Amino acid sequence: MFDGLLLLPVGLDWGHASPAVGWLWLALVASGLYHGVNPGMGWPLAVSAGLMDKSPRALFGALWALSAGHLLATLLVLLPFAFLLVLAAWQRPIQLVASLVVIGFGVYQLIARRHPRALARIPPTQLALWSFAVAIAHGAALMLVPIYLGLCQAFELDAGHEAAGALMQASLGMAVLVSLVHVTAMVGAGGCLAWLVYRYLGLKFVSRSWFNLDAVWASSLVLVGAVALAFNLASWR
Repeated sequence: MFDGLLLLPVGLDWGHASPAVGWLWLALVASGLYHGVNPGMGWPLAVSAGLMDKSPRALFGALWALSAGHLLATLLVLLPFAFLLVLAAWQRPIQLVASLVVIGFGVYQLIARRHPRALARIPPTQLALWSFAVAIAHGAALMLVPIYLGLCQAFELDAGHEAAGALMQASLGMAVLVSLVHVTAMVGAGGCLAWLVYRYLGLKFVSRSWFNLDAVWASSLVLVGAVALAFNLASWR
C-alpha cells in the first residue's frame, strides 16, 4: 500500500545492514538538531512572525515555510548523488569526491566569512525561498551528502534486484528519507526554541544570547567531510 510513497524498502537488505548504520542515523539527527538550534537557519524569523501577527499560527506557519525550503535544498543536493549511485562501479570514487567537496567547502567558509549578498535581497516574507537559499549557500544540505552515501553503502541490494532501476529506486528512497529525518530534527529543535522565545523568554533573550556560529559551522563541515573520508579510505583496505 505504501510502496508508492516510500521507496526505501524496495531492494534493500535490512537484515545485513552494518552496525555502523546506527551511528549514521544518529549523525543525521544530530546534524538536524544542530541546524535547528543555529539561529542562522531562521528560527528567530519564526519568532518575529509570531510577535508581529500576535498569533502562534503565524509562528508555526513560518516554521513550516522554513522547513519546506530546507527540505527542498537537501533534496536538490542529494538527488544528483542518488542518480550517480546507479553507476555502482564508481561508488567509491563518488564517495571520496563528495567527502573532499564537503571539506573544501568548509575550508572556503573558514576563509571567506562574508555572507552572500543575494541572501539580503530576498524579502523577509518569502521564508521558504530564504531557507532554501541559506541551506544551499552555507552548505547545510551539502553536510548531509557523506551521511547519505554512507547509509546507501550500509545496505546491500538483493541478488534479484540488481537492475539499475531498483538501485535508483532505493537510492531515491534513501535520499527522501534522509532529507525528511534531518528536516524533522531541525524544525523540532528550532521550533522548540522559537516557541520558548515567543511564549516565555521574549526578544531580549535573542538579542542577548545571539552568537556567531560561522566558524563552528565551517569547522563542522570540515569535520564531517574528514570523518567520511577516513571511513572510506579505511574500508578501501
